[in-house]
Amino acid sequence: MPELIPFTHTDMASLVSVRNGETKLGQCVHLANHEHPLETILVTARAHGARFAIIGVSEDIGPRANLGRSGATDAFTASMRQWLNLQSNRFLSGTECLVLGQVNTADLQQQTTSNTADKTVVTLGELRDAVEQLDERVIRIVSAILTAGLEPILIGGGHNNAYGLLMATYSHYQRQVAAVNLDPHSDFRLLEGRHSGNGFSYAADRGALGYYHVLGLHELKNSETNLSQLTEFGGTWHSLQQIWIRRELSLSEALVDIAAKLNDTGLPVGLELDVDAIAKMPSSASTIAGVPLLDAAHYVSYIARHCPCAYLHLAEAAPSCHEAGIEAGLRDVGQSLSELIYAYIQARTAFLTQ
Repeated sequence: MPELIPFTHTDMASLVSVRNGETKLGQCVHLANHEHPLETILVTARAHGARFAIIGVSEDIGPRANLGRSGATDAFTASMRQWLNLQSNRFLSGTECLVLGQVNTADLQQQTTSNTADKTVVTLGELRDAVEQLDERVIRIVSAILTAGLEPILIGGGHNNAYGLLMATYSHYQRQVAAVNLDPHSDFRLLEGRHSGNGFSYAADRGALGYYHVLGLHELKNSETNLSQLTEFGGTWHSLQQIWIRRELSLSEALVDIAAKLNDTGLPVGLELDVDAIAKMPSSASTIAGVPLLDAAHYVSYIARHCPCAYLHLAEAAPSCHEAGIEAGLRDVGQSLSELIYAYIQARTAFLTQ
């Protein structure tokens, strides 16, 4: 079974609305030739000017293995339906990007779905075993992207996929990774079997994570055990309450401090964003009291412009969890992720040319 489902010209044509007198991003991006092996696709795109590889992971196994809601399976499609229809112009041409496709998760999703008709019940252990299998696929594909000299932008699925990104980056650079994560949860929970809540603690245990900061951590959505583990590791945070409620410091002050400390490590930076952090975003653990989307985009832009980022990870978006239904969810998730993707690409382009 292939581990990658390439995003082809047929896929692009099904999503992009062509208009006379306009050029859309989808008409300019590099696409995968399904007849070629992964390494050839990546090297060819890099040789023709691509700097970023957009990859999707359509799975909700990680959140379900964390006793969370299902639904984090459509974020990549939602984002591409919106992002590919944005204009190609002086601000972004699209030729900087390869839309690679999706990690193949169909078999894992199928084998971890309970079926009441035949009384099949999937256990927590089976879910967590499936997450480990997914980890290996993510590691292999992200490793190939990094080897080709491209920066991965990974969209969709649970935050469990941070582990694969961190392990692949650690292996590629032969150095630990400094990660920053906009997230109400630290995802530094016990090593109890893989799930969406312990990607960072597993990466730390395996030696991949060298520094970790959480922005927007909710003071009452993390157990004392979780906070103690994070402190023992040396992890730090600015809480949601400090910045957006008590106003003890501004977001700008926090970002200046975070960027300085990330750069002091001398390590490649993993830029993480759990969309659970964004107010009213359809996600596996959506929140009313969250960060405004524009603040989240500013966070992505600032860190990407001021730090040596190795990748961007946009996790946990779940269009089907929108209160108004799947179509509203696809629209809101698509527009939101499109803004975050653009914020990263524009800022990284500025960083690389300064």
